[in-house]
Amino acid sequence: MHTMQLVVAAVMGMKQPVPPLPPLPSRFPILVAPQIDALTVASDALQGLEGLAGLAGMEAFEGLQGLQGLEGLEGLDVLEAVDLVPPEASQDAQEPTDSLWQAARQALNRGDYASAANLYGDVARRYPNTARAADALYWAAFALYKNDDLSRARSLLVTQQRQYGKAATLRDASALLARVQAALAKQGDAEAAAWIAAHAQPGADTAPRGQTCPSEDDDEDLRIAALNGLLQMDATNAVPILKKVLARRDACSAGLRRKAVFLVSQKHTGETESLLLDVAQHDPDSEVRQQAVFWLSQVPTERAVGMLDSILRTTDDQELREKALFALSQQRSPRAGQILRDYAQNANAPSDAREKAIFWLGQQHSSENAAFLRGLYAQLTDQELKEKVIFSLSQMHDADNSRWLMDIVLNEREAIEMRKKALFWAGQTGGDLTQLSGLYDRMQNREMKEQLIFVYSQRHEPAAVDRLIQIAKTEQDKELRKKAIFWLGQSHDPRAAQVLLEIINQ
Repeated sequence: MHTMQLVVAAVMGMKQPVPPLPPLPSRFPILVAPQIDALTVASDALQGLEGLAGLAGMEAFEGLQGLQGLEGLEGLDVLEAVDLVPPEASQDAQEPTDSLWQAARQALNRGDYASAANLYGDVARRYPNTARAADALYWAAFALYKNDDLSRARSLLVTQQRQYGKAATLRDASALLARVQAALAKQGDAEAAAWIAAHAQPGADTAPRGQTCPSEDDDEDLRIAALNGLLQMDATNAVPILKKVLARRDACSAGLRRKAVFLVSQKHTGETESLLLDVAQHDPDSEVRQQAVFWLSQVPTERAVGMLDSILRTTDDQELREKALFALSQQRSPRAGQILRDYAQNANAPSDAREKAIFWLGQQHSSENAAFLRGLYAQLTDQELKEKVIFSLSQMHDADNSRWLMDIVLNEREAIEMRKKALFWAGQTGGDLTQLSGLYDRMQNREMKEQLIFVYSQRHEPAAVDRLIQIAKTEQDKELRKKAIFWLGQSHDPRAAQVLLEIINQ
């Protein structure tokens, strides 16, 4: 495309209305605590932001930084129901329950739980022989639970179990009943306390002959809900039961043990550390061990740090190693920090694990870690590791690190890709625009000039647009000039449109 065509396209693009964003889905998945470690995977994507034109990914990174406060998760109820909206029924539009069902659904949507409970209750009372009656009892109980009317909620759930043994919502209702019973038990309801104690007990050790293992999200929900209720109500009696669950070794109990590990981690008792350490060392299921290692991040003791160090040095399990690195990054002891630094520097350690260690060091904004990473960079020969050091230092938002990034940018003995990475992150993390603007005329390398044009395009200060305008008007290199014109066309600055029109009319 010739320069003039590009200018015209840029001007036309500026005049087009910005298309509206697609509507957000009405429901979002809720991230439960055992899945939080999945956010460590996001670090890889964040480190690849160099290829993005925008900064949307940086918002996700701010969320990732919130992991530093994981200790605030104590007592989190992983079993809290997702506020489901009852689905539209597939029955004929003329079914007599339609008007009541729709009214109940709308009331639940807007959080009017009292009205929703009454309307769903009307469906069950007036049309007890319809397909919707059974599910209406569940949704009425759910609304009552949300409205803290626990006794009535329990009554409806028990009624559903007795009268509608094939209800589609029966499994969800069982889990909800456990939460209702736990809440009632906390209020002193003896019947509820007895129910919780009975349903928290471990069941059979194996699946029936000829049957496959039940899904961990199906048959065990009731047991876990009851265990959670017992743990919150009476940890002294709950911990021995959890120990029995964790001691099981049949394959069908792996899912239950994974959930039990989370429950143990959320109620800090004198046995929490020992239980997690034992599971991390001896459980036969790798995912159960990984969960135990992950939640050791919440056990701030030297014994836990020592175990994490041992795992890091001896395991061949990549995922277990990554969990150990994360857990160490959440510890606040000087020893944990030193273990991470030693691992990042260990040339015999796997490169991917060293990258993770470097990343987590970057999330701890300490001068000691910053100085270490700057020194480590000079020792490294692996380009990917060097990139991770650049990224980690850029996230610390420190004046010394900003100067270090600019030194990399200006060092012509550095590989061009490293210089471009340093320049990108210097621009993205709020580097001095005056300094960045002055670099353009000093740069001899064409690739670095291209990168600078992109960096200017990502800044929102008027001075960045001024620099793009100057390049678009005066740059002798035709291709660089076209790049500046293109990015001016993406801006919403009225000066950019005026400049582009002037170039057209020349």
